[in-house]
Amino acid sequence: MAVSQKQKTVYICGECGCEHPKWNGQCAGCHSWNTLEEVKTRKTAPEGGFLTDGVRPAPVRELGEIDCGDDVRLDAGMGEFNRVLGGGLVKGSLVLLSGEPGIGKSTLLLQLCHTMRGKAALKILYVTGEESERQLKIRAERLGLISGGGGAALSGVYVAQSSDCLGAAAAIEQNAPDLVIVDSIQTMRINAVNSAQGSVAQVRECTNLLMAVAKSKEIPIFIIGHVNKDGGIAGPKVLEHIVDAVLYFEGDRQLSYRILRAVKNRFGSTNEIGVFEMRDKGLREVPNPSAMLLSGRPKGVSGISVLCTMEGTRPILAEVQALVAKSGFAVPRRVSNGFDYNRLCLILAVLEKRAGLFFGGLDVYINVIGGLRADEPAADLAVALALYSGTRDVAVPEDLAVFGEIGLGGEIRSVGNAVERVRECSRMGFSSCVIPKAALKQLDKRENYGIGIIGASNLGQMFNAVEKQEQK
Repeated sequence: MAVSQKQKTVYICGECGCEHPKWNGQCAGCHSWNTLEEVKTRKTAPEGGFLTDGVRPAPVRELGEIDCGDDVRLDAGMGEFNRVLGGGLVKGSLVLLSGEPGIGKSTLLLQLCHTMRGKAALKILYVTGEESERQLKIRAERLGLISGGGGAALSGVYVAQSSDCLGAAAAIEQNAPDLVIVDSIQTMRINAVNSAQGSVAQVRECTNLLMAVAKSKEIPIFIIGHVNKDGGIAGPKVLEHIVDAVLYFEGDRQLSYRILRAVKNRFGSTNEIGVFEMRDKGLREVPNPSAMLLSGRPKGVSGISVLCTMEGTRPILAEVQALVAKSGFAVPRRVSNGFDYNRLCLILAVLEKRAGLFFGGLDVYINVIGGLRADEPAADLAVALALYSGTRDVAVPEDLAVFGEIGLGGEIRSVGNAVERVRECSRMGFSSCVIPKAALKQLDKRENYGIGIIGASNLGQMFNAVEKQEQK
């Protein structure tokens, strides 16, 4: 059966990947201006029969007959990295690592080469399109991964300086490495695609090619992706759908701490985070984030509380600060850093209605220390306590931690993982913890947690319990 191929012209937005049949000045999807790019595709249509006539069918196997083996995952050599990936790097997976320029993406993956080589005699191929081979070696020497006179410490790590994605794919098939790193996907190109490097068409086709290589050869591939001005991954949204895992490397460039977060993971949880500290010799793992986030906490200062939040399966203690000051404007300011702004407005309304506090003429500032973002509802109680302390100008006891969700009626609602949270508070040396009264049933009465547990069913009971702790 003959099959005709007709060429079709479409226009794709470089910001969101939305497809348009004709050119427009503004994208209908994300409303960005002058972002549409012309892309020529081929539309295949059958003539006189079905498209599958004469096509060899794909092999089909029963799911239970597939042998996964015991070595399906590779040890990254970093406990924090393994945690985010779900226990290690899955063979044949395509992982996208994204973050702001200069945040440490290339440094992290170059150190990953060093740690993985320390765990097993792996063959690693580093494909660089942004740096030359000499520049990459200079960076490795600066990080202390190799000495100035030789590369014995990174033996088994090979470098290919190329922006040709087909050439990189051929090098992968020829050398058969155990791990491939592509830095970055925006610099790769396929000459047959009539578009510039970093465009929607180039990024999509290069990613599809690397995905085919990863699946057919069972080789895990890391690709580094840049972010656009809005903080999203540069290129079409379809890029995130193609890959198996999407990791964001976050952090304030003015601070030394970095957070590795998974927003998509086909082989593990997306709630886990890994914490690193940037030093002069590269990144260092932070196995105890609670101690890091609580370091430098001021003593005897009002408006400060300690929250126990869950990041995946890991409980983390974080410092929440609130500053309440008289406003010089007709409309008071509400500023929130690390906590949802709309959730802050809700808590302020509940405190005014149910607790008798007044914020109408006051500016309110909320900050979660260390760059951590407290997204879960269990952070409500810590924010409310910090606001209560800041309004009364009375310090919260230093050895007190809280967690719980606040309802519109002023009630404190139960949250999950109460046992893990209480144990973390006890491990970090806190003597008392205020939790939702409904969460007490999650605790084992026969177990000694080594900490005073106070159950509160509403805001009034929590504030009374805190005042009693202050008197002690």
